Amino acid sequence: MIEANLQTKKRLKWQCRRGMLELELFLNDFLEYDYEQLSDLDKSLFVDLLKVIDPVLFDYLMGTQEPDDYGLRDIVRTIREATRQRVKT
Repeated sequence: MIEANLQTKKRLKWQCRRGMLELELFLNDFLEYDYEQLSDLDKSLFVDLLKVIDPVLFDYLMGTQEPDDYGLRDIVRTIREATRQRVKT
């Protein structure tokens, strides 16, 4: 189980690599500090979010655009809030 979890995190870390440094920072910090506390559904939504193209994903995370999909909207808000909390401390 631990090995499978480690492989999943490695795969996700690879998927968090982006052409935009800002996106990489957002996604990798979330993966590092917050991903483990997510429900299985939210983990699945995070994986789905990683399929979004960079410019759109950037707009989602910056709050200039909201996903139409309610699940993606929730995980984007979760990422933004987690990032906001980390920056405050």
